[in-house]
Amino acid sequence: MTQLEMARNNEVSAEMKIVASKEKIDVQMLMKKIADGKVVIPASTLHENINPIGIGEGLKIKINANIGSSPDKADLDYELEKLRVCVNAKADTIMDLSTGGDIDLIRCEIIKNSNIPVGTVPIYQAACNVENVVELDEDDFISGIRKHIEDGVDFITIHAGLLRDSIPFIKKRLMGVVSRGGALTLKWMIHHRKENPIYENFDEILEMARKYDVTLSLGDGLRPGCLKDATDEAQISELKVLGDLTLRAWDENVQVMIEGPGHVPLHQIEKNITMQKEICHGAPFYVLGPLVTDIAPGYDHITSAIGGCLAAYYGADFLCYVTPSEHLGLPNVEEVREGVIASRIAAHAADVAKGLDGAMEWDNEMSEARSNLDWKKMLDLSINPELARIIRERCTDADEDVCSMCGRFCSVKISKCVYDDEN
Repeated sequence: MTQLEMARNNEVSAEMKIVASKEKIDVQMLMKKIADGKVVIPASTLHENINPIGIGEGLKIKINANIGSSPDKADLDYELEKLRVCVNAKADTIMDLSTGGDIDLIRCEIIKNSNIPVGTVPIYQAACNVENVVELDEDDFISGIRKHIEDGVDFITIHAGLLRDSIPFIKKRLMGVVSRGGALTLKWMIHHRKENPIYENFDEILEMARKYDVTLSLGDGLRPGCLKDATDEAQISELKVLGDLTLRAWDENVQVMIEGPGHVPLHQIEKNITMQKEICHGAPFYVLGPLVTDIAPGYDHITSAIGGCLAAYYGADFLCYVTPSEHLGLPNVEEVREGVIASRIAAHAADVAKGLDGAMEWDNEMSEARSNLDWKKMLDLSINPELARIIRERCTDADEDVCSMCGRFCSVKISKCVYDDEN
């Protein structure tokens, strides 16, 4: 049975107990949220060494890191190093988006070596098997999904909501379709003058997903790729289809989350989250960013962290990281680390702002260490202790009880002296 089916049968799974303990919530409450479709536990029954997590309403905001090969850089060891960096930086999930080299081997090795949930986008590999995506037939789309599910992935992104009805809206856009999966699907649809084969075969996909309890991440093939296209007719038309598909998945006891934008200006973020939650019946929302400006290549881990924090505060449940190399190229190991940390900061800030139980304990510990000028504890508590130590050692003698910014004018030290004198 799937986690959704067990929850509906009032059965507490081993995974539910683990997640409830991590989140410090009552397991019965967690089970109710899963039964209502508001929380998912992406954990394939084929992924043996997984440490399960929960994504959704009332839980800590989770973050995903994308890794994977490209035709220009296909090295298994390099991808496994990225995986280690993601886990060490405390990403909650990873997605293997490989498009180069031995894709099957890379995926299987990542699953084998990952104790966090692994996701994929099967259409990428299907497209890699041919010179032109239009050479695929409908069975190729479905068999590619089956292959990934049977290899043990925990969640898959499928672009099932992009329909022919949306094509007139796409033509009005500045940037058209920026989702790789969405663009590949659209090209196939237009060439063959047929409806989306993922949508047409959705029932078969549900059957495959239910067999191994693979969570469906209903992809936003029409996410906006620039601020000008945000919250437009194309995006909303797809979202409405995803809302209908969510109900169909729940009818078959398949767990679902919804993917969202994209590039969205600050003042539209709340509207986007509210709209998604309403149209998609409260299913967990997984956002890429959102990026709040289009002018920052090299710094898009920052633009996405700004948008991601707001999105999470307004109700998004899952943030997909963005690295400094977004819009520029394949991220290296260090850029992967930077992307994870930027998203973790955004997620934590949102957890604090929402008053999540225990979220502020970390901040309070850091504040106490700063108040005591306890540098060792400050560095240990840092979100990136390695970087914090490097900066501290570069700027200040390790034996100093102050830093090189204020030196003898340290406000903390002065304040303590004032209090001591007053006593």
